[in-house]
Amino acid sequence: MRKHPRSIDPEKKESGAFFVTYLPIFLDYLAVEKGLAKNSLASYRIDLRHFGHWLADQKFEIDAVERINIVRYFQTLRGAGVSARSVARALAAIRGMFRFLVAERHLKKDPTENLENPKLWTTLPKALLPSEVEALLAAPDRTTPDGVRDAAMLELLYATGLRVSELIRVRIDELVMDAGFLRTMGKGSKERIVPFGNKARDAILDYIDRGRAHFDKHGDAHLFLSNRGRPMTRQSFWMKIGKFARQAGIGPHISPHVLRHSFATHLLENGADLRSVQMMLGHSDISTTQIYTHVSRARLQKLYDQFHPRA
Repeated sequence: MRKHPRSIDPEKKESGAFFVTYLPIFLDYLAVEKGLAKNSLASYRIDLRHFGHWLADQKFEIDAVERINIVRYFQTLRGAGVSARSVARALAAIRGMFRFLVAERHLKKDPTENLENPKLWTTLPKALLPSEVEALLAAPDRTTPDGVRDAAMLELLYATGLRVSELIRVRIDELVMDAGFLRTMGKGSKERIVPFGNKARDAILDYIDRGRAHFDKHGDAHLFLSNRGRPMTRQSFWMKIGKFARQAGIGPHISPHVLRHSFATHLLENGADLRSVQMMLGHSDISTTQIYTHVSRARLQKLYDQFHPRA
């Protein structure tokens, strides 16, 4: 049985144009022209009514729905424990309805057009608190070659929001230390310029001065090298972050991607504009970056509820 974030009361009075007009039209089309079986029709009706209730809760009329609203709806489903398979069925129902309404000229645009099968529809990304980030960055022992290397990797990851695959590929000649930025090649072989701050710069210089020669056994041009003198692997760095997270007291289930999420969330919480964060993260579609505005608002609401005397 499929789980939903809320149950439907069959006696509840439906509201809005979605229920009054569009849903019956689309279901009639599926039954009469497409010849959909009763069980399939029932599934479509359930999925679309849940979507309609969510629209009503968000105070959206169907002709005002944007792509990002569809994405957030599916984030809500996944966050409520709805399975990926059930989410895919709901997507098919919603996409079919919008295509039909546009084809029949009831709507002018289809917000599901070119909507991929996105990784966004998992639960919202976890972001660390600034105090947790500080504890994590302080965990490596900076008196050892391994420690100064690991500290530099953590500092650069949080300072830039790089993907871990981009971090381990950074080459020395891609760093512009005096200006504080690096060049990286992201998804789709797209190059971008990413700035980093003084803390990351100092950690990198410390690693180059006191640690990198210890690992540089083959003259490799990559910045971060393993004990074998080869570029650090994703798996090795993943294990290191888990170890440092345990040392910092923030739990073992911390991935390199959590620092990327924290980077984006903290920038937005401190006033960065969405387009700049999009460019730094290397997102081709700004709707991917917009998930972080939801995270930021949720955290701000939690802080308000916690600290305001009349919350």
